Amino acid sequence: MDSLGESTATDHRRSRPRVGHIQFLNCLPLYWGLARTGTLLDLELSKDTPEKLSEQLVRGDLDIAPITLVEFLRNADQLVAFPDLAVGCDGPVMSCVIVSQVPLERLDGARVALGSTSRTSVRLAQLLLSEQYKVTPDYYTCPPDLGLMMQEADAAVLIGDAALRASLHDAPELGLQVHDLGLMWKQWTGLPFVFAVWAARKDYLVREPEVVREVHRAFLESRNLSLEEVAKVAEQAARWEVFDAELLERYFRTLDFRFGAEQLAGVREFARRTGPTTGFPADVTVELLGG
Repeated sequence: MDSLGESTATDHRRSRPRVGHIQFLNCLPLYWGLARTGTLLDLELSKDTPEKLSEQLVRGDLDIAPITLVEFLRNADQLVAFPDLAVGCDGPVMSCVIVSQVPLERLDGARVALGSTSRTSVRLAQLLLSEQYKVTPDYYTCPPDLGLMMQEADAAVLIGDAALRASLHDAPELGLQVHDLGLMWKQWTGLPFVFAVWAARKDYLVREPEVVREVHRAFLESRNLSLEEVAKVAEQAARWEVFDAELLERYFRTLDFRFGAEQLAGVREFARRTGPTTGFPADVTVELLGG
C-alpha cells in the first residue's frame, strides 16, 4: 500500500507542468495571485534568472516559462506564446537602464559593462546606442555591481532589482546619469517594448493542450487579481525588499503585463531592426496560443 501511495504521489508530481519563475520583482504580480488562488500547488515551479529560464525552456527542461524576447524569437519554431501576458512597458520601465558617467554620445570606443542577465535588454541597449547615438562601445560582461562596474567602465547596462537599486539609490549618490531603456525605445519608435513573453513548448502543448490553457488562465487571473490589489502586493513585498511600498506600487503600475496588438507591433519592430544580426528572421512569425 505504502509503495503504491509513493508511486502515485511521484506520478502526480511528474504530471504537474514544469513552469519557470523569474526571480525579479517585475514578475511578482504575475505569481502573487497564484498563491491566493491555490493554483501555485498545481505547478512544479523553478525560480531563476531570465537568461537561465530561457535556456531551460529551449532545452526542454521546462514546459512553460517566461522567456526573454530575443530567445523567444530565436526559437519561435519550437514555442507558442501566451496572449495578453508579458513583461514590458509603454514608456519608462524603471528596471532596465543604462547608467553612465558621460553623455551617451561620448561612448564610442568606451568600455560599457553588461551586468544584465537578459539578452533582450543587452541587445536593446546596443541597438539604441548604435542607431540613436551612433556609437560603438567596447562591451564586456561582469556581475551587476554598479560600484565595481564604474571602476572599469564609463557606462553599465543593468536590469531587474539591480537596476532599481542602481537608478534609485546608487547612481544619484555617485552623480551618474540614468537612462531608461523603455523610455528611449518609446521616444524612438512610439511603440511599447516587450522584454519577456510567457511561452509553452509546442511538443508539450501537443501532449497536454488543456494543461497549457489552464496555466495560461491561471496566470491571467493571478495578474488581474494582483493589479486589483497592487497596494497590498507592494506592502507585502516591501517587508523583505530594500524598497518601500510606495515605490514598489509605482513600479508595478509602471510595468505593462499585456501582450496585445500594440505589444506585438513593438515585437515585430524590434525583430525588423535586430533580426539579421541577432539570429532570427526580421519577419519572424510569432505564434500565439489559440491563434
